Amino acid sequence: MQERMNRSGLQVATVLDEFVSKEAIPGTEVDVEAFWKGFAEIVERFTQRNQELLARRELLQQKIDEWHKQRLGRSIDSADYKQFLEGIGYLERQGPPFQIRTQNVDEAIAKISGPQLVVPVMNERFALNATNARWGSLYDAFYGTNVIPEEHGRERGSSYNPARGELVIARTTQELDSIVPLEGVSHGDVTQYEIRKSGKGLEFIAHVGSSEHSLRKTDQFVGFQGSSGIDPKAILLSNHGLHLEIQIDRSHDIGAVHSAGVKDVVLESAITTIQDCEDSVAAVDAEDKTAVYRNWLGLMKGDLEATFEKNGKTVHRVLEDDRSYTSRTGEPLNLPGRSLLLVRNVGHLMRSDAILNRQGEEIFEGILDAVLTSLCALHDLRGTNARSNSPKGSIYIVKPKMHGSQETKFTCDLFEKVEDLLGLQRNVIKIGVMDEERRTSLNLRECIREARDRIVFINTGFLDRTGDELHTSMHAGPMVRKEPMKQESWILAYEDANVDAGLATGFPGTAQIGKGMWPKPDEMNEMLETKLGHPSAGASCAWVPSPTAATLHALHYHKVDVQSRQQELAKRHEANLDDILTIPVSRGENWSAEEIQSELDNNVQGILGYVVRWVDQGIGCSKVPDINNVGLMEDRATCRISSQHIVNWLLHGIVSKERVRESLHRMASIVDDQNAGDPSYRDMAPNFDSSIAFQAASDLIFQGLDLPNGYTEPVLHARRREAKQKHGS
Repeated sequence: MQERMNRSGLQVATVLDEFVSKEAIPGTEVDVEAFWKGFAEIVERFTQRNQELLARRELLQQKIDEWHKQRLGRSIDSADYKQFLEGIGYLERQGPPFQIRTQNVDEAIAKISGPQLVVPVMNERFALNATNARWGSLYDAFYGTNVIPEEHGRERGSSYNPARGELVIARTTQELDSIVPLEGVSHGDVTQYEIRKSGKGLEFIAHVGSSEHSLRKTDQFVGFQGSSGIDPKAILLSNHGLHLEIQIDRSHDIGAVHSAGVKDVVLESAITTIQDCEDSVAAVDAEDKTAVYRNWLGLMKGDLEATFEKNGKTVHRVLEDDRSYTSRTGEPLNLPGRSLLLVRNVGHLMRSDAILNRQGEEIFEGILDAVLTSLCALHDLRGTNARSNSPKGSIYIVKPKMHGSQETKFTCDLFEKVEDLLGLQRNVIKIGVMDEERRTSLNLRECIREARDRIVFINTGFLDRTGDELHTSMHAGPMVRKEPMKQESWILAYEDANVDAGLATGFPGTAQIGKGMWPKPDEMNEMLETKLGHPSAGASCAWVPSPTAATLHALHYHKVDVQSRQQELAKRHEANLDDILTIPVSRGENWSAEEIQSELDNNVQGILGYVVRWVDQGIGCSKVPDINNVGLMEDRATCRISSQHIVNWLLHGIVSKERVRESLHRMASIVDDQNAGDPSYRDMAPNFDSSIAFQAASDLIFQGLDLPNGYTEPVLHARRREAKQKHGS
């Protein structure tokens, strides 16, 4: 039994109560008793309303299911369908034009376009790495990835390979010539860099032998580190609002062989990072939630640290300090050394045993997150942290899995009461709206309207959005295969409509318009070739899976001036609502038995590979090898797609239960083999009935039709708790 403390009628798990009283509240000027009294009032005020919103979701889904059942096998008339959705209140009436009014937004969100990391805050090492990824080595990013081919003699190896290094330097030179070009020569020709005093202050000079060359755009020179003159320690340049450093050290192994002594080129990379309490973590009980909040508190206080073993050495990691320079005018210049942090709370669906209400029921986890993550962030607002997060004094909370404007209003109302509880001014807590559910993407402008005084972020979460598309239209017919799904008219229109909504409501200069995650962490060359599409589409940020990916993706924002691109896109015809409403049902495709089996096996293998780590090891997001041993980033969103796709094909007779079970058994053995090198891994085969993880994967499929909106959380949380009770971890 969980030990608990009675706090104003709330039964608070002792582990959480002690964290709040001894770690989170001290230093905030918040009174402990007043905090719990106000928290209890918030729980009392919002619980029934939360329940009603969830009931509304279920009622709408039932009506949509029935509508499709009555028309199964017939083509859908778009006008008829739209009229039906308007009649049941699923499709909301759009109000008059408006502009968002958010104030006190930090420059990293309001002004700078660049990569955005998403990281599980439950893992302190990952959380620190992501926060420190504001700056990243371009040399390392090229050297350590497949951007530079591993030809014979050019392999990465276990130690530095000078032959590979030559290719890295050459590729970096190409990027410098593109981003910060010199007048008349290449950076590869330079023999010395100099910071020279002039009548206007300081100027940047590149020497090629006896000739001198300036930057083609002289205002790209921002400042430097070290002493002025020949070979300063670092030269700070900028382009499209992003900074880069040319670091010089002729005594360094690499600088010694570079003609200009350049030891590295460092890019401003992860401008913002979402510290995630949701899809990338497996936090299922009071102990887990306390660990999540403790790491977030450490980030907000600036004292989070981690010690771990890497390559046989003990590494101690802390938060980076800000970076100091001398500006071109000779004045001191400081730049942030860390990514600006947002925190993603959970959605409205799940409850947490961390606190029980007066009726002895678990409280809604979204309410718990809103209060506790804001409480922890008070330490940043108090200004006592040398490594501060928000100079503007804002708390940034990303809210996922909301359905429509009334659920957005619920969150904004909740944030108001949290501000009152913590003695904050109105709209200090900002909201990021995840546009990842069908009812939200269809009504995005009304969602933005409800949050117009505190909104700082919208993005297209195409993974969960696809899962919701599958579940919402489950009874319309068999869905197309997953890969062709990416080119369906609904998803292309949805991506454009999100940008259209942000531009029309005044996001540029105030708030972020974001795009989704790159799912292949090992395929950086492919990412470099394709992810340019995100800033080209008008996104001021897009998600990447690692600090290295952030550095490479930063190159795209040097190639695309997002502000100018947004101005161009604001003039286009907006995305068509009818296209977004086009359901991705199969249009008479005659799939072969091999194609069906391949699709089924791919889905099943992905589910098992992800779920076995989630349930048995508590890993919420991981690189999971697919059926072809290509590592893919998997989280609850990808699992939702795969499971709901199988559910759909089962419902419409494309596959049978027997065929699915056979695939589950066969793929379980493959997943076991793929994890053979992990000493903490528990095999699923051949004792399927005793494997909690295997049972969880089966539940997601065979119970998936009845799961709320097709979400995986109810099954995963229940099975993870079961595994912890059985195995103690």
